[in-house]
Amino acid sequence: MIEPQPAIQPPSTNGAGAAGKKRRFGGTEAQIRSALKFYKVMAYLTGSMLLLLCAELVARYGFGQYLFAGGTDAVTGQPFGLGFADAEPPGVIGGVNLSIAVLIVHGWMYVVYLISDFRLWSLMRWPFGKLVVLALGGVVPFLSFFVEKRFHAEVEAELAANPQAPQRY
Repeated sequence: MIEPQPAIQPPSTNGAGAAGKKRRFGGTEAQIRSALKFYKVMAYLTGSMLLLLCAELVARYGFGQYLFAGGTDAVTGQPFGLGFADAEPPGVIGGVNLSIAVLIVHGWMYVVYLISDFRLWSLMRWPFGKLVVLALGGVVPFLSFFVEKRFHAEVEAELAANPQAPQRY
């Protein structure tokens, strides 16, 4: 009968992975930097739109007000410029409901933000948990700013620590 032997753990070298495995990326350095720049722009735009969306939701559900542009004041009959008006009963007849526009713009911007997250995540070959953290940046107020700063620094550090890894061709 064969005696079971304990598994031998190979020695790890300075955090480069199991048995000194070289760090490999899913693209060239130019591709990674391009994805990082796209992610940074989308993180700031989506984070800003999320803050605007939160302010709009507070106005809508806290004070019963919508943000309108143009139209006619329902009470006085005067032209309405830009500002908040009652939601129920409608305070403005005609005009553009900017509250709805904020909802729609943030929704589509978040979709593009998720694409930028996926592109960066796949090029860096990170674990799935990092993709989840990146995605949460677009739905938790202020989180996109903090996550962007942290992951930007991490990408720069990994590229500097592994200068030969992104060279594919």
